[in-house]
Amino acid sequence: AASGTCANGRSIAPFAAHVTCLDATKSMLDVGKEAARSEGLTNMDFRIGLVEDMPFERETFDVVISRLAFHHFAEMEKPFSEMTRVLKKGGTLAVIDMEAAPEDLREREDTLEILRDPSHVKNRSLPEFLSLYKKYGFTVVKEEHTPIRVSLEAWLELTKTKEENRRIIKKALEEELQGGQKTGFAPFEKEGSLYFTQRWLLLVGVKG
Repeated sequence: AASGTCANGRSIAPFAAHVTCLDATKSMLDVGKEAARSEGLTNMDFRIGLVEDMPFERETFDVVISRLAFHHFAEMEKPFSEMTRVLKKGGTLAVIDMEAAPEDLREREDTLEILRDPSHVKNRSLPEFLSLYKKYGFTVVKEEHTPIRVSLEAWLELTKTKEENRRIIKKALEEELQGGQKTGFAPFEKEGSLYFTQRWLLLVGVKG
């Protein structure tokens, strides 16, 4: 769901009978389709559609996966309910996303994230995800928290962030390193370059 260029789907395809990638943006799916062809993957299809209104029948899929998408959604419940709807009973719903900073730093963190990528809405917390798994009758069978070290320059380059915004973000992280206001990014220096730590969350649930 919200597959982008289908990097996740392509990584799974060699181990699955069939993979369907859904995204709202045709250009992103076209990139994924071309990459799948070049990788010799023939068990994939690519569908244009919104995660809030998936073009699939109820209980279509054995597994539904969302990777690094929820922080782009204006609200969580409609996408989650649609993922549940298209998943078979006893099927698996896996969500991978960045985990929100502690409550007192969430607004600051999201402000900087939006400067880097205006499509960012906000990072979500573990309790927010778990409440949806519970509400929709899932049994959570896996919960993982993984710190990811990220190069600030590479991160900003990935989204071609405007120079003015790059300066604001870099200044905020440098000031935190010097004892200033915390950002939620947990910055650090490595070999003279600025890095920070993302918190990736993986939740896997089985539909009851």
